Amino acid sequence: MRNADDTARRAAFRSRLAAFALACALAGGARAAAPASRAVGEPYTFAVLSGVIASADDEPHARRLLDAIARDRSVSFIVYEGNLKGPKEACRDQLYEQRNVLLTTSRVPLVLLPGQFDWAACGTRDAGAYDPVERLDFLRQNVFSEPASPGANPLPLTRESEVARFHPYRENVRWVRDDTVFIGLNAPGPNNRYLTAGGRNGEFEDRVIANAFWIDHAAEYAKRRGARALVIFLEGDPQFERYQRSERFGWLRFNRPRVRDGFREFKRALVKAAAVFRGSIVVVHPSGEPLANGFRIDRPLRDDKGDLVGNLTRIAIAPRARLNQWVRIGVDPAKQPMFNVSVQTVPKHLPQPPALPVVPHDDTPLPEMPEIPAPPTLPDSGASGAEPPGYDEWHGAHDDHYDHRASGATPGQPPGAPLLSSRPDNRGFGQPGPA
Repeated sequence: MRNADDTARRAAFRSRLAAFALACALAGGARAAAPASRAVGEPYTFAVLSGVIASADDEPHARRLLDAIARDRSVSFIVYEGNLKGPKEACRDQLYEQRNVLLTTSRVPLVLLPGQFDWAACGTRDAGAYDPVERLDFLRQNVFSEPASPGANPLPLTRESEVARFHPYRENVRWVRDDTVFIGLNAPGPNNRYLTAGGRNGEFEDRVIANAFWIDHAAEYAKRRGARALVIFLEGDPQFERYQRSERFGWLRFNRPRVRDGFREFKRALVKAAAVFRGSIVVVHPSGEPLANGFRIDRPLRDDKGDLVGNLTRIAIAPRARLNQWVRIGVDPAKQPMFNVSVQTVPKHLPQPPALPVVPHDDTPLPEMPEIPAPPTLPDSGASGAEPPGYDEWHGAHDDHYDHRASGATPGQPPGAPLLSSRPDNRGFGQPGPA
């Protein structure tokens, strides 16, 4: 009986010993696997451009700029944040084709986002009085149709159009590099193309829903991947200082109407994303005002309670010489902060690339409308030649655009902006702030 008890105790001891050894092995394996799953990627950089080409005369300079970027071997990709054409260029099919051919000459993968002059402002007289929504559809079918970026070294892209509900939105994209998730949005200036005239803002209303979904999806995706950062690109200036928080007694404003913030849903989606994804969120967009250093870094977003969103950083870019400068953003996952920003200038000695073949332009005029006979002149009508009421207002419509070319002083940084500066044109950031 005693031998049986001893045998049982020894068996139980061996079982506990084996369980302890297994637990140690699993713990050791977990410790060994953790660094592998969170392996730090190699440092790299990417370039950001916007509004480089305003006329045909700018095309050779744009090619030289792309060539200069490609000579920096650390650059992994380029993001062109909108405006392949200028405000006074007609939104013709052939012009889009010509500029798209120019982009394909880039030796570095290039991700294009649509901008104000690419479609939203195509309804102006200088742009040819096109239907902006029709021009956007043309871009979607001819420029944003492929599952990769244009050029000799395409970058695989995930497009929002892969989601059945948002099939039209081919221009909204996502890609990944190491532990950083990148997305691009169609959100042009000014004011995200919110129309103040009468009628329904159907295009705007549908697009802000698609954009908010893409931000929500990116935050969840980055969280599941265990990413360190989420970077968001757009062409429009969101004007974070205009964030309209929920008003409990907004009706008390009576006769104080306020212009509707076209980026309201965008900012609210960012607040939600910052709560879901606790890593660094970086928003990159062209500035609507001149910046002396060519860029500005700050933390401009607050939630509905007025609390600072500490893990969101904004980079507003505005190089002073748009044809000869580009914004360089370096990423080093092993450092804190992991991002740094600088403005690079094209060397003067850099040769000009050979000219591209010109895509024939369709300059065939539209068919003329049949002439309508003038009404008979009234006996007492004067011969002063005065125009009917409203003529000057209609024909003198101004260009609703802004210029990304920058000069002048940098606005003051808000208190607490996460700036780490080694020199005036190189700043680092990216460390998650307080919740």
